[in-house]
Amino acid sequence: MKKRIVILLAVLLITSMFAGCQNNNGDNLSDNNQSQMTTDLLGNEIVLPTKTDKIISLGTSNTDILVDLGLTDHLIAIDSYSTSIEGIPENLLQFDMMKPDTEQIIALDADIVFVTGMSNIGGGEDIFKPIRDAGVCVVAIPSANSIDEIKKSILFIGELVNEAEEAETIIKSMESEIDKVKEASNSVTTKKKVYFEIASEPTLCTFGQDTFINEMLEIVGAENVFAQQSGWVNVSEESIINANPDVIFTNCDYTEDPTGKILKRNGWESIQAIKEKQVYYIDKNASSLSTHNIVIALKQMAKALYPEVYKD
Repeated sequence: MKKRIVILLAVLLITSMFAGCQNNNGDNLSDNNQSQMTTDLLGNEIVLPTKTDKIISLGTSNTDILVDLGLTDHLIAIDSYSTSIEGIPENLLQFDMMKPDTEQIIALDADIVFVTGMSNIGGGEDIFKPIRDAGVCVVAIPSANSIDEIKKSILFIGELVNEAEEAETIIKSMESEIDKVKEASNSVTTKKKVYFEIASEPTLCTFGQDTFINEMLEIVGAENVFAQQSGWVNVSEESIINANPDVIFTNCDYTEDPTGKILKRNGWESIQAIKEKQVYYIDKNASSLSTHNIVIALKQMAKALYPEVYKD
């Protein structure tokens, strides 16, 4: 579980949008059969491949985006958590994203390998250096901290795999769904207070500002009871009880009946959300992966909080 939560903790460093993605004649990368040098979203220099027929994705958010870009058939290996993505073939080779078998990855002769910044969290040796040294293009796509950063990641991946037009389509659809929720939220006159649990007992974890999921709560017209915090944080039961949320969300799918267990927690009887049985499960992938599919979680939260406002 700790590894899965860490996926949400990587910091996104956005670079300029493809200023180096044209040759001296102004040709687009997709039309240029010469290798091009640019940087990934962590600032690592990369030499773009001339083709992207064989793709390895070592990051669940990356995999989710690649699948919806229509590149499932081009995936030759994934990280072990990406098996949760709908549409992933069962027979795909899997790697531990924290300790990948670099020799085996090199042997697969991939055109491009997408990774996350979390794999080297804490500093130390670059675990992907042997792959880069073998001449394979390794591209880091860290988890986004905002919805705008999610859109930039989608566009960046789309450009690299020659699916920029499809990436734009995905982004426009995402923006349209978000706009619908924003418009409806104008009818919310009294904001409900929310505690969103992303890790259950014994170590309770939630989030504060500077996260895309906090931004989502703001969009639906709710108030995060831990908005004064920043990033992903551990919290005490006492602090939750004192915050007295009106609604509790959880995306913990690793325990049976997560909402039922929250409702039965000793000492939580005084919390308004427990009294009113306002505890809801929100789709794990949609609320934790920094992809366009956050709109699924956005609508789930909206309908649970304000069913009289969000009817569609």
